[in-house]
Amino acid sequence: MRCKIIYLLAFICLFAISCNEMDDGNHVDPITVNEKINGEWGLMNLKMVDEVAKTNKLEPSEQTLSTLFNYDSFRIKFNVDEKRKPTSYEVTGDVPPLFALKGYWRLSSDFQQSTGEPLKVYLYSDAQKTLKTDELKLTAVPGSNEEMELQLVRTSGGTPFVSYTFKLNAIN
Repeated sequence: MRCKIIYLLAFICLFAISCNEMDDGNHVDPITVNEKINGEWGLMNLKMVDEVAKTNKLEPSEQTLSTLFNYDSFRIKFNVDEKRKPTSYEVTGDVPPLFALKGYWRLSSDFQQSTGEPLKVYLYSDAQKTLKTDELKLTAVPGSNEEMELQLVRTSGGTPFVSYTFKLNAIN
């Protein structure tokens, strides 16, 4: 009798396990940084850093430019195509240009790096993306807070002498 109960329990367990079908859902592509950047961004803060003064521990080494030179009207829009690949960008607002006001863009990688290195946003003057005009560092990737930070570094002989940090928030 005891053996029959064990066989019956084993049969019930095997039957229950065989009826359990795994449902992992439908496959979706992972979210890329391109998608997170896509859209229009408004300026929250623009900071200029004198990299030479900062290196030599001289003050002041930083200045906020957000309220100067009409930067409070600064907007940048990054566009992607139907495959979520970068296409064009455009800066609007009556601001002095720190980089080309319109053109094309791409990222150094579609995904954040595990090394912690910031991604680079390459700016181009042509749709084929062969004539690079500038390079921005993506120092803060947009997330649930819908904020992003870009850094433009100017160098001379490979040595940084000034950088501009744009803190942006999503408008769309």
